Amino acid sequence: MEKIYSKSSSNGKQPRKETIDFLLNYSKALSVIDYEGVTLEMILN
Repeated sequence: MEKIYSKSSSNGKQPRKETIDFLLNYSKALSVIDYEGVTLEMILN
């Protein structure tokens, strides 16, 4: 995932390391559960 966000974009801007770390940590803590047609999203801290 880090490689996706750190590739050069067409407008020449690069994401900061803090932004990449935030997205990686958020994706690790996010849990999505489908239960009887209901989608539950939880942040596991």
